[in-house]
Amino acid sequence: MSTQAQTSVQLPAPAEIPTIYFIGVTTGKSSIQTVFPKWAEELGLGDVRLQGIDLPPHAPAESYRQVVDFIANDPLSWGGLVTTHKIDLFNACSDMFDEVDRFAKMMGETSCLSKRDGQLICHAKDPISSGLALEAFLPPGYWEQTNADAFLMGAGGSTIAISWYLTQPEFGANRPARIVVTNRSPQRLESLKRIYGELGVDVPLETIHAPTPEDNDAALGDVQPRSLVVNATGLGKDAPGSPLTDTAPWPQNAIAWDLNYRGDLVFLDQARAVGHVQIEDGWIYFIHGWTQVIAEVFDIELPTSGQKFDALSEIAAGTRR
Repeated sequence: MSTQAQTSVQLPAPAEIPTIYFIGVTTGKSSIQTVFPKWAEELGLGDVRLQGIDLPPHAPAESYRQVVDFIANDPLSWGGLVTTHKIDLFNACSDMFDEVDRFAKMMGETSCLSKRDGQLICHAKDPISSGLALEAFLPPGYWEQTNADAFLMGAGGSTIAISWYLTQPEFGANRPARIVVTNRSPQRLESLKRIYGELGVDVPLETIHAPTPEDNDAALGDVQPRSLVVNATGLGKDAPGSPLTDTAPWPQNAIAWDLNYRGDLVFLDQARAVGHVQIEDGWIYFIHGWTQVIAEVFDIELPTSGQKFDALSEIAAGTRR
């Protein structure tokens, strides 16, 4: 195992009790720090711990490899949840995984690490958790009734997963008329187009290089009424601000979904100021994302609805910052 002195990453000390890691940017500010101990008690997990590992966005590949190497080789490090770094970590560490699940292969990302019998497993849980979050606020038949677009700013792992979920063939006519994705770097857009093509999706995809908020404004002006407008950039949490300007031309009766639930959430403030936009933050996405990963890491069954899930949701709501 590589030593801490050989890397700029501040690696944790070897775990003394079963530990799940949160690999993000500002993990100490997350509600999960308060929620996890209460969930662990509710679920009867025993003496377990959550530990944050902070890395800057788009950290060097060696930093991701050091973190994965530590988790893989520390006996009581049982796995982790990855946010912000999902694609970068996968690209840097794909040769270090003993197993890669079908969604991780499909999406080219890591959102969860788990261990079974000494084997390190890479998972992508976003296709499941993003779909569950969308189902929580989109009425049945929404896309078929509205013929609206899905407009996503940011071409990271969450956007890939959301796009995949929204375009599933079994939904038939109940799919967006078009998926529009903007991003500051063209490389991520090219990667998205490649994945989209490999999946054989028949819903039209439009990718737009948008290095500035004004570019996102211009792209938003071409979106249909009642469209879903998603902030998947991390702006408002990992960095201040919004991907739009205050004068962005919001579609009439749009739905604004910020994948963040904490931070300055300027994007949602901008949507509220318009007055004809439905507001949705990332709280339900947070709940589903974490419960999916906890179930995998601790090898337990957790429902996605019903009495047990509602109890976990209520516990989390009582601690929300």
